[in-house]
Amino acid sequence: MTTATSTATIGLPTTRPGFFARCENWLDERGKGAWIGAMVLGFIFFWPVGLALLAYMIWSKRMFNKSHNCGGRRSNRHAMMATSGNSAFDAYKADTLRRLEDEQTNFEAFLTRLRDAKDKAEFDQFMDDRAAKAAPSDDDAANEPS
Repeated sequence: MTTATSTATIGLPTTRPGFFARCENWLDERGKGAWIGAMVLGFIFFWPVGLALLAYMIWSKRMFNKSHNCGGRRSNRHAMMATSGNSAFDAYKADTLRRLEDEQTNFEAFLTRLRDAKDKAEFDQFMDDRAAKAAPSDDDAANEPS
């Protein structure tokens, strides 16, 4: 068994990432400003490079993604779960987050019930209108002489 095969079986990468992957990681570490700067420089020196970077940023949603990890900052989700060191505050925060999640769940259930009730009302109105249109034609058929 070779070392390349043995490292691949345990899940370790066997090759170094390519040039483009290293550039992408380097730009990701520096945030959205670095991507925009690279795109502007691409337009200045060779416009197809700038256009390609713009297309890639839009395609990968890097341009519009607000939760992207910029500049090595922690994500909001990770910051919410981090402890402050004060156990009373952490308990209050956990209770508040649980209560807010319960309220969100209840509100989403309410909206679902509201949408269902609206759909049922619209369907009932449709069926009533259909029955009303069908009723006069039945009366006209009964009133015709044989």
